[in-house]
Amino acid sequence: MTAKPFMRSKPSKYLRLLAEKYPTKESVYEKLIYYQSQLSLPKGIEHFMSDLHGEYASFYHILNNCSGVIREKVDYVFGERLSAEEKAEFCTLIYYPEEKLEQIAKERRNTPAWYRTMLSQLLELAKLMSFKYPASKVSGFIPQRYASIIVELMNTRPEADNAQFVYHKRLLNTIVQIDSGADFIRAFTVLIKRLAVDRLHIVGDFFDRGNRPDAILNLLMKHPSVDIEWGNHDVLWMGAALGSEACIAAVVRNSLRYNNTDVLERGYGISLRPLTTFASHIYPDENPIKAAERAITMILFKLEGQLIRRHPDYQMDSRLLLHKIDFRAIHAVLGDGKRYELDNAYFPTIDYDADDPYVLTDAEQDIIDDLRSYFLESKVLHRHVDYLYQKGTLYTRCNGNLLFHGCVPMNEDGTFRVIHFDGQDYSGRSWFNCCEHMAREAWLHTEQRFLDFMYFLWCARLSPLSGRECKTFERSLIADESTWKEPSDPYFRFINDPAACERVLAEFGLDPKKGHIINGHVPVKVKKGESPIKAGGKAIIIDGGFCKAYHKKTGISGYTLIYNSRGLRLLEHQRIADVREALRANNDIESVSETVELQAFHTTVGDTDDGRLIQDEITDLYNLLLAYQNGILKPRD
Repeated sequence: MTAKPFMRSKPSKYLRLLAEKYPTKESVYEKLIYYQSQLSLPKGIEHFMSDLHGEYASFYHILNNCSGVIREKVDYVFGERLSAEEKAEFCTLIYYPEEKLEQIAKERRNTPAWYRTMLSQLLELAKLMSFKYPASKVSGFIPQRYASIIVELMNTRPEADNAQFVYHKRLLNTIVQIDSGADFIRAFTVLIKRLAVDRLHIVGDFFDRGNRPDAILNLLMKHPSVDIEWGNHDVLWMGAALGSEACIAAVVRNSLRYNNTDVLERGYGISLRPLTTFASHIYPDENPIKAAERAITMILFKLEGQLIRRHPDYQMDSRLLLHKIDFRAIHAVLGDGKRYELDNAYFPTIDYDADDPYVLTDAEQDIIDDLRSYFLESKVLHRHVDYLYQKGTLYTRCNGNLLFHGCVPMNEDGTFRVIHFDGQDYSGRSWFNCCEHMAREAWLHTEQRFLDFMYFLWCARLSPLSGRECKTFERSLIADESTWKEPSDPYFRFINDPAACERVLAEFGLDPKKGHIINGHVPVKVKKGESPIKAGGKAIIIDGGFCKAYHKKTGISGYTLIYNSRGLRLLEHQRIADVREALRANNDIESVSETVELQAFHTTVGDTDDGRLIQDEITDLYNLLLAYQNGILKPRD
């Protein structure tokens, strides 16, 4: 692909600035040659995952084995030269170098010959995996303190002649002789993992259910190339960290409900002691966790009711149910006009004769004030929330694909629903942009109306991150399970319609014929025959149930979608080994691969978003070169 430069009569300010970066014709030649050649390389490998829900052990293993890609490369490179057991142990060394090196040392197998063998195998694997990257990018993947030696090893060709063979052998022998073999093994494993995955996309929901979302975020913050599409559980925690009382109550309730309070107390230093003390006093016959859950649930209903009444635009009036309880007759009248018996008749924090049941008692207000101070003061939580804002967004358009967590609100006929909010009408992409603006304003200004909007994003029917009417009240207080069904947006039906998917892609400025929608949010019930691939491959739902709480529902342990230069394939993880199991028996992830789309051609860097940016720079460089050649700008000597 050749740029079509244009010339101006006199250099622009931008061209003069570019000349400061490339002051000579030779520097322009070098960059042009590099950029033009880079456009022809195969595109980097992208991995997509969603709905991690605090399941750190599974995510840690998948991140380390790159969703099984490393094992595939090891099989390809070494074939029958290594036994199955040798390949399994070699893979475990790549996944967990620190732990495996310690194990090898304890078993007294860390001989000079072992180090030479491992380094040679790591070098061979790294060479093969590096072929699709420019050399400058490969060197950037290597830990800096080892880069010069590893680059030298990568560039040796011992098979070419005897001098190269001797030089290569001397490099490896010296590494082992000076007792740096373990350090170089660690550096090679970093390089190999970076070569395996060029970019990682997390399509929402780090929090709730599993107990270590904090550890997942700590791990991701070290990853060099990741983007995040927020999920509804994420914005709930983001809102809580910013001080939304309703979000705080919902976060605490979820943590108690899923018995993962460790993330609050140990991960983020948020004490639940005042709440549990208060709850044990008013619900003395309940166990402390259940009592605390009941207490915070009633606080949540009151705070939610206040919020809904502040914002008619949210269209959440159907969730205003606390005032519809007849506390003496022990029933509630729901939206269908029917009376439903309550599951429990004891409401010690409700004044039955009060005009407004949504007012917190003084004790409840003290509890929420105390919790709010903990959320606002947690440095670890705020570091994670800042990261989510910096790396995250409501939706991402990347290389022709559209990534978002939930749904595009639709009408029953498949058209985009018009949502009236704050005096304006929004639909489709404009609604997403409005929602993201409000979420970022909450981060920047923490005004009440923006904080309230974070709760809306968490659970409202019109929220693009939720798309369903949550029945928290019914599930908490009413035994009749017919009231628990949560109506969802028509989008979740139309995701099976290729024409509807194409309308969504076009709405977000993507090619409706070539692009794909990549969603999370709704667990795919594989064991019931449901497929994650929708609308003939136009949409892919990648929520496969990483969280153990979902394994019975989905029948699997999550998905990884892989997009390489030949197309898209989906890995369905049947079983995921943890660190201890991997080290004990060299066990690995068990996955089934399904091709979503196979291309007859290789996608190159020039076909990607990065390629288009490179092409823009090429055009600018050609203009600078012409300015030098025509004397409009004078290059330095």
